[in-house]
Amino acid sequence: MTDPGAWRPPQPQHPAPAAPAVRTGPRRPAPRRSLAPVVVVSVLGGLLGGMGGAVLADLLEPEAQTPVAAPEPTTPAPPPAPVQADGTISGLSRAVLPSVALISVGQDGALGQGSGFVVREDGYLLTNHHVIEVADGDSIVVELPGEDPMDGELVGSDPAYDIAVLKVDREDLSPLAFADSDGVQVGQTVVAVGAPLGLDNTVTSGIVSALDRPVVAGDTQESTSYISAIQTDAAINPGNSGGPLLDLSGRVVGVNSAIAQIPQAAGFGGPSGSIGLGFAVPAELADRTATQLIETGTSEHPVMGVLVDLTYTGDGARVRREAAGEEPPVVDGGPADLAGIRPGEIILSVDGTRIRDSQHLIVVLRSYAVGDTVELEIQDEGGDQRSVSITLVGSGG
Repeated sequence: MTDPGAWRPPQPQHPAPAAPAVRTGPRRPAPRRSLAPVVVVSVLGGLLGGMGGAVLADLLEPEAQTPVAAPEPTTPAPPPAPVQADGTISGLSRAVLPSVALISVGQDGALGQGSGFVVREDGYLLTNHHVIEVADGDSIVVELPGEDPMDGELVGSDPAYDIAVLKVDREDLSPLAFADSDGVQVGQTVVAVGAPLGLDNTVTSGIVSALDRPVVAGDTQESTSYISAIQTDAAINPGNSGGPLLDLSGRVVGVNSAIAQIPQAAGFGGPSGSIGLGFAVPAELADRTATQLIETGTSEHPVMGVLVDLTYTGDGARVRREAAGEEPPVVDGGPADLAGIRPGEIILSVDGTRIRDSQHLIVVLRSYAVGDTVELEIQDEGGDQRSVSITLVGSGG
C-alpha cells in the first residue's frame, strides 16, 4: 500500500462463476443504504481460531445453515427492559458487563474464543456464527462475569447473517434490550463490550462511523455473510466477535462481527488489529434472526427467485441467461417471475439504491425482511428500462 490514506479492500483474484438462486406485505419505509462499494473484510475470529482472511464466495450456496435439531416450540418472551445505565460510559459498563459472556470453543478455548450476550433471562445468548462454527461437536463454554463456567448448547446458527444462539441452564440471567435500528445515527457514541484477544470484560468506545455499509465477510464459501452493516471506529479486535455494540442507554445497536484489515497485514501472520474500521450486524436483523432461531431452530432470508451472474462486470446485477445445473435463471412462480423479470435482464436499483454488482444486490436484499415489498429498476437486453414491484419471500418458501 503506497498511500495509507487511500486504503482499498482486497479484490478477488479471479472472476467468480454464476451463483445459485438469490431467492430473495406491505411496504415499509426503505432502509438507508450506502452507495459505497461492497467492502470485503475479515471476520473478527477468536483468540486462537477463525483468524483467516475473508474471501468472496466463488459459489453462493442458497441457504447453508448449520443443521441443528429444532427445539421444542417456545412461548415468545417479552422484550427485556433496558439496563439502568446513567448515560455515561462508566455507568453503562457497570450495567451491561454482567450480561456479556466470554465464549470458548474446545478444551480451554483451544479452538477459539469470542464474545456473546444474554438476550433472554431463561438462558439464551446471542453470538456470531463464526465463533461457534469450529465446534463440530466440541464443547462450548459460556463464562459470565463472576459466574462459574457453563456448558453452552447450540440452538441454531445462520452463517448468512453471522448470527448464532446458545442456551445455558439458567433461568435468572439479565438480558440486554435491542435498540430501534431506525434511530441509530452517524456520529452517535457507541460502546463495544466483549473479550478481545481473550481479555474478557473489555470496554471500548467510539462513534457510529457509517450506516448500511455493504460488507462481505467470511473465510469459506459456506460461512460467507452478506450484511448491510453498522460501521464503527470503536476499537474491536479478534475475540470481540458476537459481543454487543451499545448506545449510552445500554441498548444493543449491533453485534460486532467483522473488521477491515490492511491487505499487507495478511503476509505477517493474519489480520491486523483494530484500525478503526469495525462492522456490526444491525440490531433489527440480529434480533429477528435470533428470535427465529430460538423459536424454530432455523431462520430464513428474503429472496426474489433469480440466479445472478457473477461474471457480469457492468453496472447492476445481471440475471443469468441460462440455467446452472437444474436451477433455472428465474424460478418459476417466484417473485421475480411473477413480476415479469426475464433471463439476461439487469437489476439496476432496489428502492432507489443503485446496485453496483451482484454481491451488493445480495447485501441489499438481505437487509429487508420476508414479506417486504420493494421497487426494482430493470433494464432489458435491448436497453429499455422499467420499474417492477416484488414482494420478497422466505428462502424456505
